[in-house]
Amino acid sequence: MSRHGTVVVGMSGGVDSSVAAVMLKEQGYDVIGITMKTWDYQISGGNTNKETGCCSLESINDARSIAVKHGFPHYIVDFRDDFGDEVISNFVGEYMTGRTPNPCVLCNTKVKWSSMLKKGLALGADYIATGHYAKVRFDEIRQRHILSKGNDPKKDQTYVLWGISQAALSRTLFPLSELTKPEVREMARQFGLRTAEKSESYEICFIPDNDYNRFLKDYIPGLESKVKGGKIMTEDGEVIGEHDGYPFYTVGQRRGLNIAVGKPVYVTRIIPEENVVVVGDDTGLLTTRLLAGQVNLIAYPEIPEKGLHVEAKIRYKDSADPALIKIGQDGLTEIIFEQPKRAVTPGQSVVFYEGNDLVGGGIIERAFLS
Repeated sequence: MSRHGTVVVGMSGGVDSSVAAVMLKEQGYDVIGITMKTWDYQISGGNTNKETGCCSLESINDARSIAVKHGFPHYIVDFRDDFGDEVISNFVGEYMTGRTPNPCVLCNTKVKWSSMLKKGLALGADYIATGHYAKVRFDEIRQRHILSKGNDPKKDQTYVLWGISQAALSRTLFPLSELTKPEVREMARQFGLRTAEKSESYEICFIPDNDYNRFLKDYIPGLESKVKGGKIMTEDGEVIGEHDGYPFYTVGQRRGLNIAVGKPVYVTRIIPEENVVVVGDDTGLLTTRLLAGQVNLIAYPEIPEKGLHVEAKIRYKDSADPALIKIGQDGLTEIIFEQPKRAVTPGQSVVFYEGNDLVGGGIIERAFLS
């Protein structure tokens, strides 16, 4: 038995998780590779060419071959029920309520750092590890595990990790925390990994063709006929067109509206119960205040009564800008930005930082127009 302990590594078949597993093996850990089976192509649809991504036979074989070559066990674990209940059902439900979800956040929280952690413990592991670009440390003063950005700013993935609990962080390793993506690829070449030059996938894993509308139509029989022909309205209530169905639109969208009003207009609100899409000019997308639910704090046990000054971002590629987070009403958290944010979208995540440290995050429930 290794003096470092046993670690279960989530292996998607990509270069990052492959390098993470081999690094830990080289460092002296007892490594167990796990590839999670989370969904089926025949259910997801849209796979016009061949299976690709984390649940494909190719990716499973890539992960298994690396485990065999480097002398550690590898298992395929069926998490399809958990993933369907926690991620896919939420994804569909959010769009049907006029919101825009981020399934990667739920997958990390409910599957990778819940189901996979339970499986790891059942296998006798001390830790779980992934190929995420992030860091975790224990702060002696606060007596809390702190999550922070990795060394590669272009690959920072803390935005989708805000939901991880303290208990899960205490058993988490991020082997790539000090590395950049080019360095990881070079290590993969040095290790002789078949995934060294493997391209990255940017679409949502269970929608391989990246066509959300097609997926929703396939998942909900008759959806298109139920929601088509709804009204496109201005904020003043003027009807200026018809849309294809409110679930197929998101706040901030400009393309695909098929209306001509002599100036650019954007989706500013969605009213699902009325099948209405509201549009306006760009100023209608600006807000300095929002409410968030399901907030999870990592850096602190709670929000102080006077509030907490942070830098916050409202989407993955957003800049983190100064904001005050406060305890709101009805169990929600209020976030007030110093400068307006554009296209704050219910269902997406708002994530808080202090420098490189992740303070926490939550799900955007409501935005207030400036």
